[in-house]
Formats: sequence, structure tokens, C-alpha cells
Amino acid sequence: MGVVIVAAGGGHRIGGTPKQFREIAGVPMLLRAVRPFAAHPEVAHVAVVLPPAHAADPPAWLATLAGGSLSVVAGGAHRAVSAASGVAALPAGCTVVLVHDAARPFVGRAVIDAVISEARAGRGGVAAVPVSDTLKECAEDGVTIARTVPRARLWRAQTPQGFPRTLLETAQRLACPGDDIATDDAALVERAGGVVRLVPDSARNFKITSSDDLALAELWATHPT
Repeated sequence: MGVVIVAAGGGHRIGGTPKQFREIAGVPMLLRAVRPFAAHPEVAHVAVVLPPAHAADPPAWLATLAGGSLSVVAGGAHRAVSAASGVAALPAGCTVVLVHDAARPFVGRAVIDAVISEARAGRGGVAAVPVSDTLKECAEDGVTIARTVPRARLWRAQTPQGFPRTLLETAQRLACPGDDIATDDAALVERAGGVVRLVPDSARNFKITSSDDLALAELWATHPT
């Protein structure tokens, strides 16, 4: 089984050092995201996708991990391109592929195992949590509420997302170049006609996108219970 860690973004919303290299309680965010997969007994290879400049000169702490079971790959202009580059870097024997966001440093073993199980059953599996907030759709002015969206059947997709490799590669080939509608790998698979199932996850596996998220991550890392 292979894992792609997508870390090719610039993290511009936070500013400064790319967020995947920011430290959380002294440990780089990317390293926290990689470790649960690198330590998993069923993972044969991990491909870390970085911005081209960083892929050419990886941080020392990541370079020490590179070798037979971990490789560093240059990403592209869009997430889908970066994920496809990571999949292409996996050995041919990796018939099941998991894709995970480097900006989710608190992924748990239980959800990893559950996603693997779905992929091995021949379908996609997506870590997700039910939507708990009331959802409002705005009008074209961006501020006036147009309607309240029923949330009973809505889930918030997270990662890891796992698939049979052939299914994921087919979906990636069918994707339109530069397509920004599909914001995750499951969307590509769905549009290609693949079956994807939800895997209940924890809200702790949240995606870090802002300074407030970084502060929360620091709190959780220093007070894990």
C-alpha cells in the first residue's frame, strides 16, 4: 500500500513560512502528518509532494527520512496535479493508495485503518465528520442569506482518502487540466463513476488553514487529552 502526502501549497493565508513547515509544539506540521503513515505496518511507501523549490532541496529533517520507503516529489499548480504526481511516484506494487493533506497533522490510526479497509473492498473511502453547524447559503451579494441548507445528510470531508490505485488513476486521467471544481480526490472518483463511502472520523483531524487553527493545533499538541 502507498500513501501520498500532499504538501505542495504555499500556505499564503497564514503568511510567512509555508504552513507545512511550521512547527507545532516543536515538531514540523508535515512531519506530524507523515509519521502515522510511515509507522503503519501495512504502508510500503510514502510519497511526499512539495513545492518544486522545496522538493529540490528538502528540509534536513525530511531528507533524513527519504530513502527506500519515502520519496520526495515536486508538485504542480493545482492539488489534483500534485496528487497525481505523488501517485505516479509510488512503486507498482502499491495497489491501494491513500492521499492525505499535510495540513492535517492529527490523523488517528483507527481512521487510517478504516479507510484502508474501504479501499481494499474495491471502492473509495473518505474520512469525514457530520456537519453540526447550521448552514446558510448567501445571495450573489455575498452577505444576504438566500436560504438555510438542511444539514441532515451533509458531511465534511477530511483526509485520508483511500482508493484502489486503478480507480484513482483512471479518475485522475479523466480530470480536466486545471479543474478547480474537484477540491479533493474523492470528487474526481465520484465524477468518474466510482463508489465512495464515508468513514466517520474525529473533528480533531482538522485542516490547518489560518493562524487561529495553528493556535488550536498548538493547544492540542501540548494538551492531547
